[in-house]
Amino acid sequence: MLEGSPAYPATFSFDPPEHVANWRPLLQWLLVFPHYVVLYALNIASQIVGLVSWFAIVFTGKMPEGLATFQVMYIRYAARTYSYLGFMREEYPPFSFATTAADPGDDPRVRVDVQPALTDRNRLTVAFRFILAIPQAVALMFVGLALYFVYLVAFFVVLFTGHWTDGLRDFVIGVFRWYIRFLAYVLLLTDRYPPFAFDD
Repeated sequence: MLEGSPAYPATFSFDPPEHVANWRPLLQWLLVFPHYVVLYALNIASQIVGLVSWFAIVFTGKMPEGLATFQVMYIRYAARTYSYLGFMREEYPPFSFATTAADPGDDPRVRVDVQPALTDRNRLTVAFRFILAIPQAVALMFVGLALYFVYLVAFFVVLFTGHWTDGLRDFVIGVFRWYIRFLAYVLLLTDRYPPFAFDD
């Protein structure tokens, strides 16, 4: 982020543990299954809410607060689920559905805060949001390929040592941060274009 520039209105932070049990890379995908089922349902609902939000903003220039906070809840739930799925933590994420812009603080590791823009929306950029988001999606596709290989290396590192190396973990956290900003933009929570960056 450039010095003096305002923070992006969607932020992600992660408090990493010092140790992760060696067996977690082997079984975490199975333990997360109940959350994954919930997340699948929330994803479907999020797409419907996104469509309704698109019409609301294009025709009125405003996003209803209830729709915005639902999308924030979905993004937060996804971040918590994927941080657990990726064996970055041992604490089981809560089944929490708080529809608040500010993180309620009920997860000890993950914090997602979003400041949704509810009024004075840019109808033109919202109307063409999915076209405008294509460069971000393409960049994240390549980043996702790198993330796959990082997780592959981390799988063996954690399996044999019980620790994430700082470099691997920082890369994953950076990807999470970038992806959450992308989601906030695509789900119409902000008109500010997300930076192509891993940092805050």
